[in-house]
Amino acid sequence: MTEERIRHVFAGAGAEGQLHAIPVLARTRAAGKGGTEPFPREVAAGADDPVVIASIFKVLLVLEFARQVAAGQLDPRERVRVTAADRLGGWGTAGCLDDVELSLRDLAHFTMSVSDNSAADVLLARVGLDTVRLLAKELGLDRTRIVGGPRELLESMLAEVGARDEREFAVRYPALPDDRKRRLAVLDPRHTTASTPREITRLLRLIWTDAAGPPEACALVRDLMGRQVFRHRLVSGFPDDVTVAAKTGTLPGLHMEAGVVRYPDGECFAVAVFARTHDLTASRPTVDAAIGEAAGIAVGFLRGGGR
Repeated sequence: MTEERIRHVFAGAGAEGQLHAIPVLARTRAAGKGGTEPFPREVAAGADDPVVIASIFKVLLVLEFARQVAAGQLDPRERVRVTAADRLGGWGTAGCLDDVELSLRDLAHFTMSVSDNSAADVLLARVGLDTVRLLAKELGLDRTRIVGGPRELLESMLAEVGARDEREFAVRYPALPDDRKRRLAVLDPRHTTASTPREITRLLRLIWTDAAGPPEACALVRDLMGRQVFRHRLVSGFPDDVTVAAKTGTLPGLHMEAGVVRYPDGECFAVAVFARTHDLTASRPTVDAAIGEAAGIAVGFLRGGGR
């Protein structure tokens, strides 16, 4: 019934949704004759079907950065320059009008807090794409595939549309028929950076239990996820006293967020929610609200012991 409620929420927003939610730590409750029994272990709706993860891949990127810092391979204070050639448009350094100099640590901050695509690309070049891929395998994320950073995805979109730059893309893309837009490789989990909702919650659980690397590396990722400025998806599904550390991802027709919600009593739940809309508008407040509502339903079921 919980999964049916979740599907109904997405249908009401004109979308199809996939979700996986788990407690960060296993939980038990008192049972008859002085014994214990487990609480529900998960809520799953399409949890093993592949999904495009877009900017959620930045969690793995920043985790690899944090692990290299903890191992002494990188100095987080190392200065780098983000130039006009690095700009992709959008938030943070990606939208700056002038060159910016900052530390690797601040690149990680912008990558997570405002989903800065230029910062993510520069950081990825420093830590290495292959090491991020190897990290996914090390953590048992066997169905997670990273094809590249934001620039590779943008260049893929430009090439498919036949645009020389973002300005030309902004003219050509709206004129395409919807069926042509839906065939873009970046919207197809078979051809782009992808995973499953279950693997994303596994990643979050590993980070929150210090099992994804040295404790100081996991702590840095948790801290940076807690700084995300976007509060319109998962956060909307929970009371004000519940904290959410998360990472969003957005592409035309695709809306997603994965994170950990923490209650005042210390209970934590990892949630990954992915929504695909029937139209391809980039901004859909009703879908964003549905992501929060679906997450709230799932976590409420887990927290309430399945009642």
